[in-house]
Amino acid sequence: MPPELAHIRTWIFDLDNTLYPASADLFGLIDQRMTAFVARLLDLDPVEARRVQKDYFRNHGTTLSGLMSAHHVDPYEFLDYVHDIEMDALAEDRRLVRAVARLPGRKLVFTNGDVPYAQRVLQRLGLGESFEAIHDIHACAYQPKPNPESYRTMMAALNVDPATALFAEDMARNLRPAKALGMTTVWVNNGSEMGDIDHAHDFIDFETADIGAWLDEILGDE
Repeated sequence: MPPELAHIRTWIFDLDNTLYPASADLFGLIDQRMTAFVARLLDLDPVEARRVQKDYFRNHGTTLSGLMSAHHVDPYEFLDYVHDIEMDALAEDRRLVRAVARLPGRKLVFTNGDVPYAQRVLQRLGLGESFEAIHDIHACAYQPKPNPESYRTMMAALNVDPATALFAEDMARNLRPAKALGMTTVWVNNGSEMGDIDHAHDFIDFETADIGAWLDEILGDE
């Protein structure tokens, strides 16, 4: 383990496009179902529904937050609907399973999705037994990343000390609050978010295109 990571006792991972490649494009399928949900709810054509959906995403952090605020949508109904997708694009990742198992300390998942969806993804990847806990959007009281309160909720619920925690995430903007709270940060720059984030060097400690390869590198032959 590199000296700059010797203090890490808790390893926290985002789920989508972090523990599996962005090329799997699960979010593309979810995105289509979000548009369909908005179209059905508001009786809109697909083009207008998509515009409304993206407005909610930009203004509220997630489409769900916007729908809850504007239309009092039941979050369980919404998440059950949008996560009802096929996962044929995912396959067991034995290298990642071995690397996560070798990490010293606690291993957690922190996602803007929900636990049932996260469990399906982790099972497909072979990681179903690899994590102590999944902290999801329900547990965050529907305050999604990058809302700083979602990180505080996660740390309080799971007894995480940010000074000894590392957070790996594909969306660079979601690393800024983690760094501000004292976490070590890893940006999984796999093409799911453009890298034109202002002052990214201020809140990104490590960068990789492949979390499994990065974990293998830091673990070495231990």
